[in-house]
Amino acid sequence: MIAFTELALATYCPRKLYYRRKNDDFEAPDQPGFELAFRYPSLLDAATDLTDEPIAISPASFRKNLRRTRRRVDRFDELCSPARRSVYLAGRDAHGVAHKLLADPPAPSIVSVGTPPSTGVWEPHAVRAVAATKALAYERETKIETAYVEYATHGLIRELEITGRRRAQYRRAVRTVETLGDPPPRLQQRTKCRSCAYRESCGVRTESLFTRLFG
Repeated sequence: MIAFTELALATYCPRKLYYRRKNDDFEAPDQPGFELAFRYPSLLDAATDLTDEPIAISPASFRKNLRRTRRRVDRFDELCSPARRSVYLAGRDAHGVAHKLLADPPAPSIVSVGTPPSTGVWEPHAVRAVAATKALAYERETKIETAYVEYATHGLIRELEITGRRRAQYRRAVRTVETLGDPPPRLQQRTKCRSCAYRESCGVRTESLFTRLFG
């Protein structure tokens, strides 16, 4: 069975997943800001000083985002106090942890400390959320059509409808992981490679002024 994190990484960069498997390097990294997702009510309180909190934007922008999120997300209160947290789920194809689990109707939420896109969610997060949704549906023997992705350090929660397109993205990720053998082709998006721990092993050239002009 495939881990949710492997599906997300295969969506982001199959080659990175190859090197992580090769090096057996699956220790979970520290995620400063993760616990913010469980403290939204106190962070909304004007009396709370956000100066030393691990937020990624200014305190004013963070609180503005969180207020807007509270207005837009119907299940905001439930996400503040989820029925369960850090729930292990095992489906037909994949297994892993949903960071939050809402009860009625059931829905998983995945927390990220990264930067969100201007709208929607990044595809690796969508694939992970779909994996959690499918695993939850498998365990509960019920259809689940919604998941959430929380960009905690930005005070944003995005609701994700589990559409046919999202399911297709998930199936592509499953096939990628299942067929991963020799190193996959290098990415063309070299901006992804700049902070990658496997950059030297991979041999990709990160973009610089020289390569933009002469590469």
